[in-house]
Amino acid sequence: MEIGECFVGSGANAAHLNTVLGLRDGPVGQAWTTALATPTAGHAPFVVVLQPGLPVVPFTLFVNKARIDGDDHARLTWGAAQAGVAAGVADAVADAAMSSAMAASLVVIAAVWVDPQAHDAEMVFANNREATASALAQGRAGLPDAADVVAQRELAWNPFFGPA
Repeated sequence: MEIGECFVGSGANAAHLNTVLGLRDGPVGQAWTTALATPTAGHAPFVVVLQPGLPVVPFTLFVNKARIDGDDHARLTWGAAQAGVAAGVADAVADAAMSSAMAASLVVIAAVWVDPQAHDAEMVFANNREATASALAQGRAGLPDAADVVAQRELAWNPFFGPA
């Protein structure tokens, strides 16, 4: 199992992604299937497609971290963000983060944040594409290293919080 994380962009159009990559017939595959079969109000996991009728390989499940908040947010989530995730997965395969042969035996769970205030479809697409490819590459590389985390522990911050 490979776990990745990436934050790309700034403001409402930023992308924050978490990825889990693993074997279709292993625990990640089981989690993938369970998540697909158990949507909740405002959260409906779905198979990521590059185009209608062309799912990405490895099969990728899009799980929205933000509850759908209106028509515009739904369009950006299911449209631009989903297309960005699809392109990012395809980029990871093309960039040899995983081989095409290996990709067929894997699945990806992509937990994706789309801010309800997002408004620029092209930025949402681009940020999610980059974040997906980067999260998968980081997972493949086994990053971050625990020593790096320990060294940075006094500098904890994120786009929504910073030390005073």
